[in-house]
Parts: sequence; C-alpha cells; structure tokens
Amino acid sequence: MNPVELLRSDLSAAGYTVPALAGLWGPDAAEALHRDQRVPARRALDALRAGRSDLPAVAVLADLFVLGRAVTLPELAVAFPALGVQGAADLGFVSIDGGQARAALDLRPYSFEDTAGAGSWWIASDLGELATGGALPEDHVLGVGGASLTLSGLMFQAPVDSVLDLGTGCGIQALHAARHARRVVATDISERALAIAAMNATLNGFENIEFRLGSLFEPVAGERFDRIVSNPPFVITPRVDGVPSYEYRDGGMVGDALVEAVLTGVAEHLEPGGTAQLLGNWEYHDGDDGLPRVRAWLDSVGLDYWIVEREVLSAALYAETWIRDGGTTPATPDFDRLYAAWLDDFAERGVSGVGFGYVVLRMPRAGASVTLTRTEQQHGPLGDIEPRGVGAHLEAGLAASDWLAGTDDAALSAARLTVAGDVTEERHYWPGDENPTAMVLRQGGGFGRAVTLDTALAALIGACDGELSVGAICAALAQLLEVDETALTADLLPAVRELVRGGILSPSSSSRG
Repeated sequence: MNPVELLRSDLSAAGYTVPALAGLWGPDAAEALHRDQRVPARRALDALRAGRSDLPAVAVLADLFVLGRAVTLPELAVAFPALGVQGAADLGFVSIDGGQARAALDLRPYSFEDTAGAGSWWIASDLGELATGGALPEDHVLGVGGASLTLSGLMFQAPVDSVLDLGTGCGIQALHAARHARRVVATDISERALAIAAMNATLNGFENIEFRLGSLFEPVAGERFDRIVSNPPFVITPRVDGVPSYEYRDGGMVGDALVEAVLTGVAEHLEPGGTAQLLGNWEYHDGDDGLPRVRAWLDSVGLDYWIVEREVLSAALYAETWIRDGGTTPATPDFDRLYAAWLDDFAERGVSGVGFGYVVLRMPRAGASVTLTRTEQQHGPLGDIEPRGVGAHLEAGLAASDWLAGTDDAALSAARLTVAGDVTEERHYWPGDENPTAMVLRQGGGFGRAVTLDTALAALIGACDGELSVGAICAALAQLLEVDETALTADLLPAVRELVRGGILSPSSSSRG
C-alpha cells in the first residue's frame, strides 16, 4: 500500500467521521465549532483525557486536526498505526518538534447525501487562520467552506460522461462530480492546490479524476464537456501593490472581469445540451442593478441562462468581509490600509455594491435556439433543501422552462396542472371579518417563493388537481365570479406560467405529452 492508502486505512480504523466527532464533544460544542469557537470542544476532550490513561485514535485525530493542539508522539502512533509517525510527517500532515507533533495540514471528515446515497470523505487542505494565528499565505488552499457547500448543492446529479471542475481548489467539487460522471477533469492555476486535490482523490478512492495545471480554460482548450462546475476566484480585489492576491479567491483581473471571462468562455466548452453551474460576483455601478451587466455578458454567446442573485453587499461591507477572510485582524494598521485600498478602488470605478449569486448555463441542442434568459433576485432564505440540494429545483426549473417554451396559450389552457407537494396557502383575516385581507402561497422547498394571490388565482390553484384543464377551471371561475371568461383567462395565464416556471404548479404526465 502507498502512504495515502495507509492513511486511509488508519482514518477508517479510527472511525474518524462527522458523527464520531459530534459524539466526542456533544451537540453544543459541535455548534460552537461551526462558529469557529473551539473552547467547548477542547474542554470536552480535556475531561476525556483526565478520565483515562490514553486517548482513543479518533480523539487524537480530533485534537490534532480539528482543535489544532499538539499531541504526544505515542498518541500520534496510536492514531496512525499503519502509516506511522514518520509516515505522517513525510506526507506533510504533521510537524514534529521534540516529543510532540502538530498539524501541518487540515484534515477533516466530511459527510453528505446525494442521489447516489449517503457519503463520507476525508478532506485535506491548508491550515486556517485560527491554527496559524495570522494572515494566510497567498498560495493558501482553502478547505470546505460555505461557498463549497453552496456549489455542491447546486450541482446537477444526472449521470453524464464528462465533467469539468474549473478552479478545483482542494478538489471537493471534483469528488462530488466524480460520483455522477465517467470522467472528471479538474483544473487550477495553483500547483499546491492540485497536489492537495489529487491527494484527496486518492485518499477517498477516486480514480476517474484527471488534474491539470493552468489558468481558466487553457488546460482544456478545444475540449467540450457535458457539465461544467466552478467556484471561480471571483473575489473583487484591488490590483495595487501591497494588497495580497490569494490564488484560491482572486483571479488577477480588474473588478468582475474574471467572472465575465468564465461565463462567456463556457460556451466554447459545453457539449450540445450540456449544463454549467457556477458561483459569481458582479458589480453594481453607481447604484445601477448588477444583473443587467450579467445579461449583457451572456446575451451574445448563445447560451440559455438562469441567474439567481442571492445577496448584495455594500462596497464597505464587501471590503470588510474579504479582508477579514484573508486573516487580517480588524482595528489593526494592516486592516485599515487594506480597507482604504479597497474603498479607493471601488470609488475610482464607481462601484457602489457587489452582488453574489448562482449561475446556471446550458448549451442549446443542435438546431435549437436559446429559450431561457432569466435573471431574478432571491435574497431571502432558501426553502427546505432535499438531499439533492437546490440543484434539483434548478434542474426542474429548466425542464419547466422547456415545456413552457413549447406551450402557447391555447396549449396551456388545455393543460392539466397539479400543485407541488411542498406548497401551502396562508390566509390572513382582520378579527371578525369573513373574507381574507391577504392570501399568500408559500413554497416549502426551492427558493421558498411567496406569491400574493387574488381571489381568482387562489381559486384556480385550489382546483389544479390534474383532473380539469386550466381553461375549464377559468370557465367555471368566470361563471362563478360573473366576469368575462376571455378576459379572466388572459389575466390568469401569465400568472400560471410563472407558477409553473417557479415549480409551484407542474403539468400532469398527460399534459407533457
């Protein structure tokens, strides 16, 4: 067995898993760790150590890699019986000083669930700010964070032949993609990131991932893929001396030019019918909405697109967020210097804020034209997310948009629709009133959409059980409300289209043809 396989054997034998860690220190300490607070977990392990002569292997690994404390060499030998103390040092996971060892890399269990079932991996990355106690080096390889989890939740999971993971970092997206693809190509501009990502692939038993060095699409020139996923280095950083440029987040271009290059470059690398799921930032200039910028990038490249903006940060808050992300502590001279550089850059270019969101792209099939050009703002919380993540909602949205594109008003009137199982209706009344003052339809999953209803639309939705056509329901409502049937139908059909597009209504199997 090679050293990485020995490491895998030791981690597996120790039971180094997410549930095992939670069992070591309990739910309150686990929640504190999510907030980057280690004291409760450290106290729990101290109590465990005080009550016995030796720590189990899983506790040694937790103390070393999760809590960032030194362990003795005999303890390290317990954690790595197959790899050995020197083997762990040779692989770069620990540094040895006298009779103690400290973590030189971060190594954590990671668990998830997708359409292929529950999964559990170990993910190596560079030590974070809490472990190093200072600003991060520019070649820092980030572990699994919020953006990583967001993108893995966006990823489509239907089986495909090929996937490109653009800017793989520690390799987490490539691993997710490899569960649903025959082969994966993972690229990065960082040699260190590729080395760690390749080690993670080996550590978790993946053999269908190829790692290539290079910037953006250069390593895959002339190639096309069924799916592209990317958490590109989209952070907007001043391009001036003295401001660190981190390989994992800064693309080296001015403003949001890197995001533009990635989104427009996708068209040359997708197979017909292929899709891309990406994250990105876009600038708001002098108060103008940022989404028209994204539309302008994409309208000329011949792709279907669906852009969902999840939040907008002011220029000041954006600067604070990413300076702090780099490990620079607030209220220090370095923080203030970097803050001024960020605000100077934004002021010079007229940037008032920065949007963040999801991007879904699709190459139309041969002979087909672009049918989906959708942008929307969904700044509120997501709905309850099933194991497939919000990606399942986006996939369903693409299918709904395809159906609507081929369905004129006459066909929509003839369609039989049903209400999604996660949809509820709220009615609000003034005390003593017989009729509601407000009616709201709420989506439990997806983007948790809320739709304000009038009497006619509420009644139409209530009658959508797959038995009656939309036209038949409109006819009955017109008679009941004593209004013109043609006018009522014309008024309701656009709302019905939006409800289908949003996943609240869906055509029955007979209506899909």
